Amino acid sequence: MPPLDDSAAPHPTTQATSAAFFDLDKTIIASSSALAFSKPFLRQGLINRRAALKSAYAQLMFALSGADADRTERLRAEISRMCTGWDVEQVKAIVSETLHDVVAPLVYAEAAELIERHKAEGRDVIVLSATGEEVVRPIADMLGITHSLGSRMEIVDGRYSGKVDFYCYGEYKAVAARQIATERGYDLAECHAYTDSSTDLPLLEVVGHPHVVNPDRALRRTAQERGWPVHTFASPISPRARIPSPTTTAAVAVGLGVGAVAAGATLFGLSRKKHRDAPRG
Repeated sequence: MPPLDDSAAPHPTTQATSAAFFDLDKTIIASSSALAFSKPFLRQGLINRRAALKSAYAQLMFALSGADADRTERLRAEISRMCTGWDVEQVKAIVSETLHDVVAPLVYAEAAELIERHKAEGRDVIVLSATGEEVVRPIADMLGITHSLGSRMEIVDGRYSGKVDFYCYGEYKAVAARQIATERGYDLAECHAYTDSSTDLPLLEVVGHPHVVNPDRALRRTAQERGWPVHTFASPISPRARIPSPTTTAAVAVGLGVGAVAAGATLFGLSRKKHRDAPRG
């Protein structure tokens, strides 16, 4: 498993003994983080108008229907086909320039407040997302989250190859949470986890305090059966008023860490590889 990304974060003087793990899409933000960039990609010529319209339709279906496993994988397969071969530096530049305009208005106010509450109570906050790490990290930075782990994509000759080095999805999120807890000394019985998707059930089952957010039907049913808290997040607003614009250092960190918006999109189409590409370690 890749190391937890906290390179841009100040290290606390005391080590937290528990954490709150957050999914990203439809848990922290009211959308798919990869699909959210379809308009800037269209403007910069990475995709054509037909692809952008298909992305917009997929976004609508994602919002209306919930991200069950089959539907999510179909969307991911389409995005994978679309972005394999993209130039990494071009993607980095687009995401760096548009991150705050594209993603900030999608952040749930309820999620931002909850993140701050966990930090105030002395927990580490960790984003675990199937989206590529280079888009996960800037979003985490924007929200003041110090730790994150996303999927990692192979790059060949400066372009995304379509192959996955690490897939932070489904059961692998639970593997990641266990390993992070071991490395950082967390008591998983004291940890919290938040997600909207039934594909993240393994993550919810490894912590002592599972929570579901805007759950799909299968996860809502499981939560009701097990008595888990169900949260409704309904107010996506920009955190710009609460979070300062990026400093030069943060902008550099974003520039270095955004390549996997394409990676995260490409990862979406690779569910068949997940049994072969299990996290190592």
